[in-house]
Formats: sequence, structure tokens, C-alpha cells
Amino acid sequence: MKSLRISIVQYLNTAPLVHGFTHGPLRAKYDLSFTVPSQCAAALQSGAVDIAIIPAIEYQRIPGLVVLPDLSISSKKSVRSLLLIAKKPLREVRKIALDRSSRSTQALTRILCAKRWQIAPDFFEAEPDLPAMLHLADAALLIGDPALRVSLLGATFAGASGASKVVVYDMVEEWRALTHLPAVLALWAGRPQAVTKEVAQDFQHSLAFGLLHLDEICVEAAAELKLSAAELRRYLSENIDYRLDAENLQGLRRYYDFAAELGIIESNREIVMAEEAVKV
Repeated sequence: MKSLRISIVQYLNTAPLVHGFTHGPLRAKYDLSFTVPSQCAAALQSGAVDIAIIPAIEYQRIPGLVVLPDLSISSKKSVRSLLLIAKKPLREVRKIALDRSSRSTQALTRILCAKRWQIAPDFFEAEPDLPAMLHLADAALLIGDPALRVSLLGATFAGASGASKVVVYDMVEEWRALTHLPAVLALWAGRPQAVTKEVAQDFQHSLAFGLLHLDEICVEAAAELKLSAAELRRYLSENIDYRLDAENLQGLRRYYDFAAELGIIESNREIVMAEEAVKV
């Protein structure tokens, strides 16, 4: 029987979700591939994979998907790995460089510019290289592990007159200030025929295994990222929420409402869940 193909984001915040697939009892059961968020969505859309963790905005752009129940990458209040880093006050920002790895946070940036900050800057995509981004723009959107590094170690901008401080905005804090709701950043989604009850249960088991092994995940990641294991554990346990509870769903629906209003998505389709699995 052909193995189910799963596309996974290669960021630290995804590691607990897939730890059962990569290190636990479900190892080798599925065909796994690792890439950046935007490419996960592209692989699912093209049919190259059956299930992927996709930027939340891409659920509205790829027809025919179902969402795996009670799983997400969300953040209730602050996230530390989605940052807007500005050289000047936001009211003066005229150009923003957007991390090309992102899709959901690009949309979130556009929403916050319109609805919270009341600015209408020019946007362009760039590689996640903060000095290069800030050389070309007034502010830069950075996501994932590069953004987490800035959160933990800080950042400055080396301008013509020497190094100067930057202002760092946590995108979930800004979203929370606007809506009083959490932000859903990514979803497990797939074609309906791929998401059987057994598959949905396996994804729940994989997360449960990952949450039991956060210390090992963080020690391994700390060596690779050259960051504090204790800080990484705090990030995964305090900043990231892996469930898709009622509050998170409310935040996701509000996000889709704004995206549709601003023309970021063509329409706001209802969220369709795969068959509910027995929770572990």
C-alpha cells in the first residue's frame, strides 16, 4: 500500500506536532518531507502530497481541503517568532519587506496595517535576511526560527550613520490588541479521502508524544540554533498553542473575515473539519 505523503514545515514550532512521526512509534509509517510554509501549501495544492501543515490563509485559497480536528499552530497572546522589525515609528513606515517563506503572516501584516496601524505601505517579498531587508525597506516581516533568534538575542540596524536600534513588534500581540482573540498561524489540512479516522488519530498521537518529549526536542534544537534550551522550551510551552479550540477558531474566522474584506482572499469559505478522531 502506498504510504501517505505528508509535507511539514521545518521550523522548531512544528517539531512537537511531528515528533511521533520522526522519533516515536509512528516513525516510518508515513512519507515525510520538510520545507518552508509556502512550499507546504504548494505541494498540497499540486497533489505532490496528501496532507500538509499549511499557512492558515492557504486553506481559503486551495479548494476541497478538510482540516484535521483540534490541531493547529496558534498563539494566544504573544508568539515571539512572528515579528515586524521597524527602523522608524510605524506611522512613518512606507515600505515593508515580507519574508517570502510566509503566507499567513504576510496576510496578517496587511490586515494590521489597514485595521490597526492605519498605514498603506508598499510591500515586497524578500529572503529572510534582516540586514538586507532593512537596507531596502523601513520595516521587515520575519517569521520562524530567524524571528525567534531576534526575539531572544535582539537586533540592530547598521545604517549609513552606524548601528541604530530597531523597534520590534510581536505580530500576535498586535493582533490580540486589535481583536482580543488568539491567532491561528497554521493548520493540518488534506484531501478528504486522505484523512481517515486512523490518520487523524495518528496525528493526535504524534503531538501527544511530542509534548511528552519537549525537553529532548529543545536540547536538540538548542544545539542546532545555538540558543538556550530553556528559552526554547518556554517558547514551545508558553507561546505556541497546538490545539484548535473554540477561541482559536473564533480568531481564525475573524482573520478570514478581515482577509476577505481587504481582498486578500476571494471569498471566506466555512471551515470543514475531517471526521472527528478519538482524542488521546
